[in-house]
Amino acid sequence: MREYLVTLLIAAALCYLITPLVRKYAIKFGAVAQVRSRDAHTTPTARWGGVAMWLAMTFTFLIVNHFSLVGKSFGREAQGIFLAATFIVLLGMADDRYELDSLTKLAGQALAAGILLLYGVQVLWIPASEVITLPASIGQFLTVLIVLVTINAVNFIDGLDGLAAGIVAVSAAAFFAFSYLLAVVYGFSRAGAPSLMTAVIIGVCIGFLPHNWHPARIFMGDSGSMLLGLVLAASAVTLTGQIDPNAISEAKLGPTLLPLFLPFAVLAIPLSDLVLAVIRRLAKGKSPFSPDKEHLHHRLMSAGKTQQRTAVIMYLATATIAFPVTIAAFQPIWVAALSAVVLLTITVAAYRLKIEKVAKVNG
Repeated sequence: MREYLVTLLIAAALCYLITPLVRKYAIKFGAVAQVRSRDAHTTPTARWGGVAMWLAMTFTFLIVNHFSLVGKSFGREAQGIFLAATFIVLLGMADDRYELDSLTKLAGQALAAGILLLYGVQVLWIPASEVITLPASIGQFLTVLIVLVTINAVNFIDGLDGLAAGIVAVSAAAFFAFSYLLAVVYGFSRAGAPSLMTAVIIGVCIGFLPHNWHPARIFMGDSGSMLLGLVLAASAVTLTGQIDPNAISEAKLGPTLLPLFLPFAVLAIPLSDLVLAVIRRLAKGKSPFSPDKEHLHHRLMSAGKTQQRTAVIMYLATATIAFPVTIAAFQPIWVAALSAVVLLTITVAAYRLKIEKVAKVNG
């Protein structure tokens, strides 16, 4: 655990230090988000935050590669994730600068998923009444689907200062806890790509947030949101390949089920926003990729919340779903339920606090 904590801190420090330099070059090369009617920001703001994240991730890998435990995580799958991440950042850089069309981005995301497949990162089995080993073609299709959905879920939620970075940090923390505890409880190797990748994700998000908190000096852009979505999805898929499902008893089916479903649980808020947006736009006869100003964070702000308060509420809402699901894999269901109640209470309090304040002032 100590080496993973050090890895997280290194990634955070590097991202914090590198981001101002990347911001300077983003402005120089015109990778700047102009103000549009649907945007929450009011001044042109640099993009390419994903470049800072990628650089921090790269330098972190070079440093921790020599650690006794974490260094063992650098296998073929980790190489594939890094190469796919590099490709998706280049795609995102182009989009941040030139605003590519949706189909081009979708094709690029699928290609990044294809890189993962070339390096053996794919879903191998699914749990049912018994574990079902998947044909290669089905496993590859599910892998591409998981990657595309996760990338676009993170991308859709990136519409407010600090929102996507904070939500992904919370989600990655829940996923890291699951992958590490699974190794401890069931005797699997603690040196795995999922634990390494999620520790680095947490670090780069923490390091990036001070620059991205309202009022943001830089946005992560598509280079950042697609990077985070891809690495999170790849970590989940990789975990299924490291687990021997037969080593987990039927009485503990939760740990067998969760590697495939945890990404959807920890990203429940962005995924809900994604699904609602697609349904809303299709119902209006528009493209599911057409932008609007009706996302969950827009609705919270319409209810009188500031950008900072909205971000915190959505962090807490993400934690309310992500951590109880993780706890349920290792503890009795009542423990998970209790944690959900506590987190939900805190979330509701965070939501109502501002309303009561406004009501008091108006009174």
